[in-house]
Amino acid sequence: MKDEGGRRKAESLRRFKRYPAYKDSGVEWLGEIPEHWEVKRLKHLADLNSETLREETDPGLEMTYVDIGGVDSLGHIVEKENLTFATAPTRARRVVRNGDVIVSTVRTYLRAIAPIRNPEPGLVVSTGFAVVRPDDDLTMDYAAYALRAPYFVERVVANSKGVSFPAINESEMARFEMAVPPEPEQRAIAAFLDRETARIDALVAKKERLIELLQEKRTALITRAVTKGLDPTVPMKDSGIEWLGEIPAHWEVKRLKALASVHLSNVDKKSVEGQEVVRLCNYTDVYYNERITPDMDFMLATATREQVKRYSLRAGDVLITKDSESWTDIAVPAVVSDDMPEVLCGYHLAHIRPASECVGAFLSRAFSAIGPRDQFQVAAHGITRFGLGSDAIRAGLFAMPPESEQRAIADFLDRETAKVDALVAKVREAIERLREYRSALISAAVTGKIDVREEVTK
Repeated sequence: MKDEGGRRKAESLRRFKRYPAYKDSGVEWLGEIPEHWEVKRLKHLADLNSETLREETDPGLEMTYVDIGGVDSLGHIVEKENLTFATAPTRARRVVRNGDVIVSTVRTYLRAIAPIRNPEPGLVVSTGFAVVRPDDDLTMDYAAYALRAPYFVERVVANSKGVSFPAINESEMARFEMAVPPEPEQRAIAAFLDRETARIDALVAKKERLIELLQEKRTALITRAVTKGLDPTVPMKDSGIEWLGEIPAHWEVKRLKALASVHLSNVDKKSVEGQEVVRLCNYTDVYYNERITPDMDFMLATATREQVKRYSLRAGDVLITKDSESWTDIAVPAVVSDDMPEVLCGYHLAHIRPASECVGAFLSRAFSAIGPRDQFQVAAHGITRFGLGSDAIRAGLFAMPPESEQRAIADFLDRETAKVDALVAKVREAIERLREYRSALISAAVTGKIDVREEVTK
């Protein structure tokens, strides 16, 4: 697949001309560059971190702060925070000016790199950024692309030290080489890339909106099926629940405590000597999967015999997230596909075992529906982290058809949501191809593999 992706990118770039003549750059990872280009180290093209706020700065100084997470991988500043020096984190120290480029030197895998254009007064960024201030031989617009190009970023990432928070010293980064064309050509390349990346970004935005619409359709499909049934001709009755509205006349509204047993897991990933070694189904296993299967990559943990007895997984069990940093991520469900006595429901999850007349596959879908899902999100309490207690989960209301109808609805939703999921997967693949092409285009332009000087006049 990787070779296929490389072939597609090469074919997409063939429509552009190459330069008349090339020379060896002298840098193995850069390869050949146009004959009239130069290779220079970053430190000979720009100043790094030339302005920093001192500790004796006025505590009342107002600033606009950008942290590492405030810059996306496409080079956009997407989040800012208004603070005073006294209330700002100690890493809020790098002063930036118009024409600078900020490059993440901490958590470099995030590729948080962005140009600074016409900033508001008092813009300050984290010390996790290197502030690159181009000199007369390097334009900001070209630098913004060259510093974000794969050939440069991948070297930054490869030379970063650490596991959880890999980082690189800015003095080491300053020694990295860059391919540098004459200034007019830098401006032409930047103008070309501005135009082309804007086109690509617009296409990606349209496809991302399509995914949103498909996911909305999916949720509506589930909601309709688990609250109204599959037969639009059946008689209806008022459920007596405002948010539920009318339900089929032969259905009943029941609280979860009448449908299943509910236990909040207390099994975490810590290993305790003398306890049984088990596999643990945790928050992310449920959050990213609607079905829990034996072939999943569960983490190892230990548990007491009582925990193994209470929290081991059985086919038809439903697991839901019981706490999260966001209330919108509360009560996300997954159904267990098979008996898995060696796999336990982990901490941050509730273990729900349906009674004989309740089908787990139907109940799991019902947790995903608008209305049933919302009641649990509203019931969650917290400030920085939200959680559901067992009483709130047991009090949840569901519209319940007879068992045979539950199974028919669950089977129907398996088929129909699979069709939507396949469409979403295709759109995501298209987005990935566009992003790969975007990256390849930038790389080719700033290393001189394509000649775009005439393209800016088209």
